Amino acid sequence: MLLPYLTAMVNTSLREGRLPSSHKHAVVTPLLKKTGLDPDELKNYRPVSNLTFVSKLAERVVSSRLVSHLNAHGLMPQLQSAYRRHHSLETALLKVLADIYGAIDRQHMTLLGLLDLSAAFDCVDHDVLLLRLRHKFCICGTALEWLASFLLGRSQQVYYKGRLSVKL
Repeated sequence: MLLPYLTAMVNTSLREGRLPSSHKHAVVTPLLKKTGLDPDELKNYRPVSNLTFVSKLAERVVSSRLVSHLNAHGLMPQLQSAYRRHHSLETALLKVLADIYGAIDRQHMTLLGLLDLSAAFDCVDHDVLLLRLRHKFCICGTALEWLASFLLGRSQQVYYKGRLSVKL
């Protein structure tokens, strides 16, 4: 019964090339990482960001369409594991291990450098990202406008101890 309304809302957003500002507002709730940790230490919390259901639904639709576009045009990097069907951390790890074992078999020196990129997207320059989407991945027009709208003009509030902070 709700499906036609949700479909219409998401399709309108995509057709107009913008995500309504009401869907770009998050309420962030800090939660203790583990029970028993000191609640007075900020490092013991992880932020949980809550967005509207329709926002998350639109995000999934766009993600699915974007991955389909990249796959259909051969634009997904061959060794990309995230966001690919039948690829995972396990397949990425197997590739690294196969490369290491191969190098050992050829008696080559093997070094492994690891980076923690868990919050890497937080550091991405949105203008650079949008330029790359246009020029490298051939995303333009309304699709690019929607992605720009998704990235820009976001707001948030923190909900803590029953109180809501000022909207940022």
